[in-house]
Amino acid sequence: MATFPLEPVHDTFRAIATTVVPEAVALDRAGWERLEEIIAEALASRPERIHRQLRLFVRIVDWRARWRHRERFVDLDPLQRTRELERIERSRWLLLRRGLWGLRTLIFMGYYAQPAIQREIGYRARPEGWDAVRGAGR
Repeated sequence: MATFPLEPVHDTFRAIATTVVPEAVALDRAGWERLEEIIAEALASRPERIHRQLRLFVRIVDWRARWRHRERFVDLDPLQRTRELERIERSRWLLLRRGLWGLRTLIFMGYYAQPAIQREIGYRARPEGWDAVRGAGR
């Protein structure tokens, strides 16, 4: 198993993840471990430079919260967290917008790629694609 590259910013990462996917607050320890494992596997082949950039971005999210609210991102209430991420999403700085887009994509992948979550939401993708759906109606 690959090492989770966001371990040094673990608490802030989880706060961002539960803001991006509010249902993630219900994940148990195994669910969080699987989410982080999926992300680690996806990033394993990426250069260390990408890992550093992701850690830096998570730290920037936290620094912005400290500057605006005098509190860490993890200590903000859910509405404040959402607003902070929305500000980044609308930032005039392209790198901030890209950072959020990339991290959000990884969070979605880590959450929704879990078989238990897929069953819960009724996702039934199959390798056969639409052929499987067409065959089911026969």
